Amino acid sequence: MKNSRTVGLRMKLVVVLAGLLLVAGMTVGCSSSGGQGSDVVELKLAHFFPAVHPAETELIQPWAAAVEEATGGRVKITSYPGETLAKANDIYAGVVDGIADIGLSCFAYTRGRFPVLEAFELPGIVYENSKVASKVAWEGIQALNPKEVQDTKLLMVFATGSGDLFTKTPVRTMEDLQGMLIRGTGLSAKTLQALGAVPEAMAQSEAYEALQKGVVQGNLGPMEILKGWKNAEVTDYITKTPFMYNTLFFITINLDKWNSLPADVQEAFLAVNEEFFENTAMGLWDWQNQEALDYAVGEMGMEVIELSQEETDRWIRQVEPIQQEYLTGTQDKGLPGQEALDLVKELADKYNQQY
Repeated sequence: MKNSRTVGLRMKLVVVLAGLLLVAGMTVGCSSSGGQGSDVVELKLAHFFPAVHPAETELIQPWAAAVEEATGGRVKITSYPGETLAKANDIYAGVVDGIADIGLSCFAYTRGRFPVLEAFELPGIVYENSKVASKVAWEGIQALNPKEVQDTKLLMVFATGSGDLFTKTPVRTMEDLQGMLIRGTGLSAKTLQALGAVPEAMAQSEAYEALQKGVVQGNLGPMEILKGWKNAEVTDYITKTPFMYNTLFFITINLDKWNSLPADVQEAFLAVNEEFFENTAMGLWDWQNQEALDYAVGEMGMEVIELSQEETDRWIRQVEPIQQEYLTGTQDKGLPGQEALDLVKELADKYNQQY
């Protein structure tokens, strides 16, 4: 009798322990990744903006959180700002090679790598603001889909809109610009050279120190850099040149990584992209530019120089041949440069009226 009770108690104990182990195993399996287990895809995003820049705080962080929510926790994006994962001019290639899963940078940082897309940064085309420039770029690139961007999956393209000259000494005429060392990349460098300046190619993250040490005497870029990149601390003059500049930013993902995502995850991902492009990215530079101008003039005492109409016309005539150079260069390579430039002008006219 005693033996039978002992055996019964042992059997009950075994059943209870087995049940506890089963529950524990289920709990561990669920808690390890929010209920998705090993299905969570963790993506590393590389970019060059500082961690406090609106590109990180207003776009990347909210966008990443929205992607995670929209995909039910199956995609988690971790941002690596400030070139901590890859240098600015290496980010696109880094995404292609899988060093980063996602990258945010400028097409212009690798001059010659995106010949067709240079149409969107040509001087002599007017963009009223960053909304217009961004809308033209994203819609135009999706329509053209040139081969040069087919080795990744583009998620978003947005732009600064027009830019200006920020210098240590005043630039009121083209003669003032002759021989001046100015930071500029991509087509901006060619534009500066056409006007008689000496372009120095470097990432925006390097410009402050270069200006501080006198390596360059100025910078060509959107107003935003006066505050966001502290250029107002190391320059004294703003020369308005809205016909000279437009820079495109990309957010792109490694193609193999993108193709490995389930269709419903891709669909959710793209829905978030569309929302953030329309509501955040396409106008991200407009409010930054105005805020930076107010800061640079009101707090840092920078002087704003408006070129006369006669002087403006001189500068525009000087840079217009760059458009023809673009057409000749793309035609020689068998690329659709004429189609791209025609589309850029058509979309710019359309969206300048809308925004």
